Amino acid sequence: MRDGTLRKAVWCLSLFTLIAVIGGCKKQVAATQPAPPPAPAAAPTVTLNASPASIHAGDQVTLSWSSTNATDLDVEPGVGKVSPQGSTPVSPTQSTTFTITASGPGGSATASAHVEVAGAENEAPAPTGTTDVSSLFAQNVKDAFFDLDKSDIRADARTALTQDAEFLRSYPQVRISIEGHCDERGSTEYNLGLGQRRAEAAKNYLVSLGITADRIETVSWGKERPFCTDHDEACWQQNRRAHFVMAH
Repeated sequence: MRDGTLRKAVWCLSLFTLIAVIGGCKKQVAATQPAPPPAPAAAPTVTLNASPASIHAGDQVTLSWSSTNATDLDVEPGVGKVSPQGSTPVSPTQSTTFTITASGPGGSATASAHVEVAGAENEAPAPTGTTDVSSLFAQNVKDAFFDLDKSDIRADARTALTQDAEFLRSYPQVRISIEGHCDERGSTEYNLGLGQRRAEAAKNYLVSLGITADRIETVSWGKERPFCTDHDEACWQQNRRAHFVMAH
């Protein structure tokens, strides 16, 4: 009788030990499981409207915008940094395309609104004497500059390209070639690719502002045709550009 009781006690103790071991393993496995990765940040969205969209010189337009998932917003030309949603009056003296860029942890987004201005100040100057279209092109069309190893359109480039689009809109007969350039660092092959991405980025931005793609061709010169030959950052920045050439 006592042997049966002893066997029963040993069996119960073994069962208890087995349950404890299994429970400890489960806890250990659970403790070592990695935490799930954080969800990616939502991409920004943005809208921009102009009311009215057509005015006479001297009249006022209200720009209105709204955005989601954006922490930094900028309206160009001439407005600058703005809140995630709002409105502001503007009085353009010539037909203008306003562009808002919204940035946040999830990336960036842009939207544009065109305002047509009727009046003498809005008319393109007629080429006379030595002031031909080529001269006007050289005076008004500006290059877009880039950060090291980047082809993103930064704020100063957006301003330059917006002004370039206004000139091209005033002279619809003008066709352009956009040359992509790089500084001297990196291989020839890599810089040819980077230069092409810069030229295409500038072209795509102009197209987003209403300039038809068939007026624009692109080419990359990589680091082969530098604008500056010194070996410092000030010089390298001059060479990281999308350069505009009037096509013939």
